[in-house]
Amino acid sequence: MGNLEITEETKVSEILDEYGDIADVMEALGMKRVGGLSFRSVITKAITVKRAAQIHRVPVDELLEKLEEATNQIEAVEQSTED
Repeated sequence: MGNLEITEETKVSEILDEYGDIADVMEALGMKRVGGLSFRSVITKAITVKRAAQIHRVPVDELLEKLEEATNQIEAVEQSTED
């Protein structure tokens, strides 16, 4: 885990594949969950981080920062459970 560099062009589905459900991060920025999990898994394959930010009117830099914070926390938890 942790080999994914998240940029504006990263597909949301890639983040989900690497880190699991990040809906809580998105909701913290005021972004609402889109449909059920199965619908989200389909739609996220076509959506980049930049496009998700545009759709939800969130500054892309702010979204990238929050995603980095969240993924760092996930990695820290994963690392602590491995030790």
